[in-house]
Amino acid sequence: MKVLVLYRPNSEFAHAVEDFLRDLRQVHNIDDRHLRVLDYDSREGSSLASMYDIMSQPVILVTSDDGAYVKHWEGSALPMQEEVAAYLYSYQS
Repeated sequence: MKVLVLYRPNSEFAHAVEDFLRDLRQVHNIDDRHLRVLDYDSREGSSLASMYDIMSQPVILVTSDDGAYVKHWEGSALPMQEEVAAYLYSYQS
């Protein structure tokens, strides 16, 4: 499983997303093999948003290793870190 995070670094949500990511990495030991962070407005970020039909940011998207959609959270209400990490933990078991 992989977690993709798309957000605008200069938006009103940036601080909350960056805190979320820092804690997800530290508390749940999520590394860059399973976590990818992209600027929503970058070429790759906008391509992924289009591919997964994402309309707003920030978004946290869980996919299988081959890119198949699993789950996403969109907008300012970020999910609990444990909920996101559970997708990775259950896959690794």
